[in-house]
Amino acid sequence: MGGIGKTELAVQYALKHLQSQTYPGGVCWLNARVDVGTEIVDFARTTLDLTLPELPDLIRQVAWCWGQFPSADCLIVFDDVQDYAEIAPFLPPAKSRFKVLMTTRSQPLANVESLKIEVLSEALALELLRSLVTDGRIDQDLDQAKELCQWLGCLPLGLELVGRYLARKKDVSLAKLWQRLQDKKLEAKALLEAEPGMTATLGVTAAFELSWQELNEEAQQLAALLSLFALAEIPWTLVQGCLPDWDEEDLEDLRDEKLVDLSLLNRVGEGMYELHQLLREFFAVKREQMAEVGEWKRSFCKMMVEVAEQIPQMMTLEAMKRFTPAIPHLKEAATTFNPWLTDKDLIEPSNRIAWFYEEQSAFEEAKEWYLHSRRIVIERLGDNHPDVATSLNNLALMYRSQGQYAEVEPLLLQALEIWQQKLGDNHLYVATCRSNLALLYKSQGRYGDAEPLYLQALEAKQQQLGQNHSAVATILNNLAGLYKSQERYGDAESLYLQALEIRQRRLGQDHPSVAASLNNLAVLYELQGRYVSAESYYLQAMRISKRTLGDDHQDVAIRLNNLAGLYVILGRYAEAEMFFLQSIAIFYQQLGETHLKAQTVWQRFRAFLWQVLQSDRSAELSNHSMTRSLLQDLQAESDHTIDLQQ
Repeated sequence: MGGIGKTELAVQYALKHLQSQTYPGGVCWLNARVDVGTEIVDFARTTLDLTLPELPDLIRQVAWCWGQFPSADCLIVFDDVQDYAEIAPFLPPAKSRFKVLMTTRSQPLANVESLKIEVLSEALALELLRSLVTDGRIDQDLDQAKELCQWLGCLPLGLELVGRYLARKKDVSLAKLWQRLQDKKLEAKALLEAEPGMTATLGVTAAFELSWQELNEEAQQLAALLSLFALAEIPWTLVQGCLPDWDEEDLEDLRDEKLVDLSLLNRVGEGMYELHQLLREFFAVKREQMAEVGEWKRSFCKMMVEVAEQIPQMMTLEAMKRFTPAIPHLKEAATTFNPWLTDKDLIEPSNRIAWFYEEQSAFEEAKEWYLHSRRIVIERLGDNHPDVATSLNNLALMYRSQGQYAEVEPLLLQALEIWQQKLGDNHLYVATCRSNLALLYKSQGRYGDAEPLYLQALEAKQQQLGQNHSAVATILNNLAGLYKSQERYGDAESLYLQALEIRQRRLGQDHPSVAASLNNLAVLYELQGRYVSAESYYLQAMRISKRTLGDDHQDVAIRLNNLAGLYVILGRYAEAEMFFLQSIAIFYQQLGETHLKAQTVWQRFRAFLWQVLQSDRSAELSNHSMTRSLLQDLQAESDHTIDLQQ
């Protein structure tokens, strides 16, 4: 790409080998952006002091000139080749004393040995800045310097320009320069003009402009559209989705033969592309000057909403892999371009991003996006809009999953009031909120408050969705959990089985919700002493959870913990220890050691080890460091208790 340092590298190579006489015949440097044939003839006349014979055309004149060059090896440099076909007739004879070096923004030819120049690493970018700014400012504010390198995309031209700017302006701090760059972007003085003594003769914008002018109108429009995407890898399917009326193959040709070929777009993997940071800034400026800019922003947001609507609230491994590349671009739609989201779609990207993070136990990130969704809908639609209730409801569910029950009820009651007022008492959202409130009350032991809410929600969903909808199965499952807590085991089993049947039929045998139903039945059977059935269901649930969610998911940790508890009852202590340890490791990794769930499992493990000591069966356990350390602590506590009693 422009500004990457191709010419500088060629200059340094030429100078080094001229001095070492690798090319005793000398070096001929040609600017490939001008008429190369005429330039070679002029070089022969002025530098070699040749008088050309009368020849019929320029190609034969150039061929004669090559024959007059010194007989020793010569290096011929064609700098900034735009089209190989234009210089091909004027190349020196192949397999001769001439060695040809070309620099180009275009992709190399198959029969030319090529060296692709990449941007600098952060370490080398900082080293370049230090070589230009020698008064210590770089290391005095190293974090700001690193941020500066990142914003410049470690592009050598940009780094040299800002480095020379700082060297010239000794009273300008890195923070002040950073602010100027953020305010003016590519129009900042530090990036506009090359200084005397630089190999580069153009500023960043002017260097990019040379490539821009080589694009046809359609390629320029595509480049402008790409600047809407976040500074991250771009799945090409998303680009196609933003331009549904463009021919797919024509779009690929513009991508490959224009943008990629001119190093304006980089292919980073199958179907994945990325823009350099400064090129993205450059294209964004061009985008805002085009008549279609509003249409493109609306199309981009529409595409991102379509992607967001496919993100499930319960993420499988396959879903995580599928949607991860889209998340940076969803964030761009939810923030920078949210004015182009319709009222109906306003909170969709934000809420789905929050689901994505919540499923990975990244609760702070999830909270941030739930709060963002509430903020933008209040700003546009008011604080009593149904979408505000949606954000409140989702935030409450996240707090409940973390055991922060005090935060949950006020949020759910606010959501319920808004939905009832705006949508009516029989709306499905109202039923969902009642079900969520009931789940909270059940967790708090408020069974009398929970049951009527569940029954109201169940009736509304059955009436509007039918008896066999997966949302109905969720309420049946939760109501069964309430009955289990009340020791109404017959009622609980009947509802659990109904929920399982609906989920298997609607979602398939291998769905995380099916695993949850199997796990709940296993807990019920364990309470009833039906241990064979309990073990079978626990194992089925764990296999499905591992297969669909991965070995390190919270749900897998819950299944492991439950199985461990069953094996304690059955006296299978070695297996119980193994599953406890695996469960604790997952919770520690995903939630941290102080989280309520992690502490609950750790306390259960500690109680289990106490039971092992009392049964004098510690020899059956492994030499795992956590097990042995806890056993020693418990043994010491036991000895201390005996001493006090004596």
